[in-house]
Amino acid sequence: MAIRIGVFVCHCGTNIGGTVNVPDVVEYARTIPNVAWAEGNLYTCSEDGLSSIRQQIREKDLNRVVVASCTPRTHEPLFRGNCEAGGLNKYLFEFVNLREHCSWVHMGKKEDATEKAKDLVRMGVAKVALLSPLEDISSDVIPAVLVLGGGITGLSSAITLANQGYRVELVDKAERLGGLLRDVNRIFPTDDPTSMLLDPLIESAVNHENINLHLETELSDVKGFIGNFEVGLKKKGTEKEAKVGTIIIATGAQELTPTGMFGYDEFANVMPQLEFEKMSRHGLEGTGHVVMINCVGARIEERSYCGRFCCITGMKNAMLIKDKTGAEVTILQRDIMACGKTFEEYYRKALKAGIRFLRYSPDRPPKVKGAKGRASSVHVYHELMGKDMELPVDLVVLTTPLVPRKENLQLSRMLKVPVGGEGFFLEAHQKLRPVEFPTDGIYLAGCARYPAEIAECVAQGYAAAAKAAAPMSKGVVISDAFTSEITPQLCSACGRCIELCPFKAVDWAEAKTAAGVTRKVAVINQTECKGCGLCVSSCLSGAIQLKGFTDREILAMVDNVMNLSMG
Repeated sequence: MAIRIGVFVCHCGTNIGGTVNVPDVVEYARTIPNVAWAEGNLYTCSEDGLSSIRQQIREKDLNRVVVASCTPRTHEPLFRGNCEAGGLNKYLFEFVNLREHCSWVHMGKKEDATEKAKDLVRMGVAKVALLSPLEDISSDVIPAVLVLGGGITGLSSAITLANQGYRVELVDKAERLGGLLRDVNRIFPTDDPTSMLLDPLIESAVNHENINLHLETELSDVKGFIGNFEVGLKKKGTEKEAKVGTIIIATGAQELTPTGMFGYDEFANVMPQLEFEKMSRHGLEGTGHVVMINCVGARIEERSYCGRFCCITGMKNAMLIKDKTGAEVTILQRDIMACGKTFEEYYRKALKAGIRFLRYSPDRPPKVKGAKGRASSVHVYHELMGKDMELPVDLVVLTTPLVPRKENLQLSRMLKVPVGGEGFFLEAHQKLRPVEFPTDGIYLAGCARYPAEIAECVAQGYAAAAKAAAPMSKGVVISDAFTSEITPQLCSACGRCIELCPFKAVDWAEAKTAAGVTRKVAVINQTECKGCGLCVSSCLSGAIQLKGFTDREILAMVDNVMNLSMG
């Protein structure tokens, strides 16, 4: 069959058309061999532009399409799907980025940009002429999910999915559900006992017919891919396996232990907020003077982030002390984080209750002094008044941030998901994919991602559950066809591709040679492969090719532009 290529060049308003002479590029495209149709569009991604592509595929009998426009990251799926709607295999399409690769980087050089645009279009045509039709890869999805973490986030995800009929394997390494929230006395801004929120959720999870509860259990191994994960669960030396389609990480965080800070190790009446929460359940007698110190271990060089809800936690406990004992409570703060109407009103409520707020500088931090194992005073330089102050104390409470759990790195390696510089798990995109990982089928929520207050944790738990339910509800997962493939006859069995694959998509298999001899070769699991091409570049024998980006296709682009440039 003769190659008939359609080329569609986009003005993209002035993004491309303001620098590149689009009509000139279109005229040039018509002279390129195998191009049966070329046209320019003001916005190719508009319905007018898309309908024109479909129409020309049918009327001009096009069997390849090149679109030269903006970024493939956002628009390539749109154009591929449109080609498919026009009756063309969606993999017989090539995207040429004239915006980021040409007009935006060559503003003010219109003639040069136009010539480069012609080169890019010519290279796209050379490649698309060699493309072969491909089919999406599909695999079945096991209708079950592994939820790691039994705190408020994990419970929210688990119950939501169980209510939809999916089997949930709920795993927590603690001996009870509830996470850190179990140790909190009251929740803000309602000041209700924590049990009012947690107990119904825990009861629902424990008694739910679709939830298998694994307490005092850790994840020991993970194999597989989205739709078909095999996970190992370890409890007191006993191992067992479970098969799930998706995984949610909701392992939470832990409170920073303020070792060596503000007399924590020296004085018995100096404690962090969570320890105070436990103590407050048994009475607050003998606390006539209380000082809370905010930002302990936060917003410093080794831990630059803000704990986000630490200020509100301090205010909540300060008002609890004030209400129960009438004590004089002073909060030493660098500044108050009370974002949003609810928290701002909570801050004003604390002021009205008589809580004192004194500002200190990290350059001149407070000093806790005392004797015989008990703190008796806090010395602080009042930033606004410009003078040193001595505050008598019966109790000093240190407001510390949440920090990543120690096992995050181990889980990161096991699940092949990233962690950020601060040690929390790193989502795929902060705005576009906030509860997803780059690894398909694994999702993230709650304080494992970053410090978050209760409402955020619950919302993220629901969001992660919704994302996890999507492939399970379809029953099948569709993967891109641009994956690597190995020619067994060329494989030298060096194992480099197996060692380098970040997705563990390459493994050993046995294959027969032409002489009938069985030998070991590398083989690629098409479902697990993400098409990164790392195995292709590492293969010394040239046995591996990436569909849609084969050596032949890439070198055709290079030869095409080099020959014309040299000519």
